[in-house]
Amino acid sequence: MQNLLEFIQQNQQLIYLVILMMFLGVEVISNVPSILHTPLMSGANAIHGVIVIGAIIVMGESASDDYLSIAIGSLAVIVGTLNMVGGFVVTDRMLAMFKVEKKNKVKK
Repeated sequence: MQNLLEFIQQNQQLIYLVILMMFLGVEVISNVPSILHTPLMSGANAIHGVIVIGAIIVMGESASDDYLSIAIGSLAVIVGTLNMVGGFVVTDRMLAMFKVEKKNKVKK
């Protein structure tokens, strides 16, 4: 418990900054019009791709007997991949709603 209090005391400004960023992020996301959702979703998917690659690099750099780092890294890769693929699926379905279907015209 003492270590936790020391950590909070040493990093108090960073903790306040993270809390401020969370509130700011919620405000920004809640005010985004629905027409911009698809491009923002694509950008978020690209960011998750970078996160997955970073998690793979961190796992590769960890010691082979550090099972906690490998387990957390594996979990990060799995969850990041699911989030990224799910985002691309949702984006694809949203873009499919705007496509015009071509009718097959048969010439007689």
